Amino acid sequence: MAHAGPERHGRHPGWPARLGGLRVAAGAVELRPVRLRDAGTWSAIRLRDEEHLAPWEPTAPGTWAQRHSAAEWPARWILLRSAARRGAALPFVITVDGRLVGQVMLGNVVREPLLSAYVGYWCDSTVGGKGVTTAAVALALDHCFGPVGLHRVEATVRPENAASLRVLAKLGFRHEGLFRRYLDVDGAWRDHLCFALTVEDVPDAGMAAMLVERGLATPAQD
Repeated sequence: MAHAGPERHGRHPGWPARLGGLRVAAGAVELRPVRLRDAGTWSAIRLRDEEHLAPWEPTAPGTWAQRHSAAEWPARWILLRSAARRGAALPFVITVDGRLVGQVMLGNVVREPLLSAYVGYWCDSTVGGKGVTTAAVALALDHCFGPVGLHRVEATVRPENAASLRVLAKLGFRHEGLFRRYLDVDGAWRDHLCFALTVEDVPDAGMAAMLVERGLATPAQD
């Protein structure tokens, strides 16, 4: 279902890559590496969706408008590209029919003996509730448990974040506990629920194929 096409040699397995192959109500969902020229689209979505996104974002200096101006993207892109080249992260952009609508980030990638990472994600509110985030995370998970060679992927979510919890539930993430005052989010130290998947939890055909089998997505045409 998912396919990976290396763009040039990376410094850890499975990066860089383009992933695709799922169609949902909003359109054809694919993942690709972040690009410097994403600045304008990224900023426009983030500025428009402040109310939608801010409650779940880590606290940072400056106003939302300052942190999400197009001028801020190059520095972010450099950090993400550097982390990817070191093998510490897989920073993907989510596209629907070729249009940038969000990001999926696999961070804190640790190789042997843990072979683990965390997954984080956000999506444009205009395609919310249409299966985009679930499909994007499924593609990322198949890549992590396949070419990247990870054993475990974790996700931490505020208990109030119902939309994110639905994504994890659809993908079969296991609830492992509560982290008290875990992360400084939206101006205060917030509790987070911890979820995880290991490669043993993944269906033989993969996560993307599972969504197709359950009628939550269809194979996209190449």
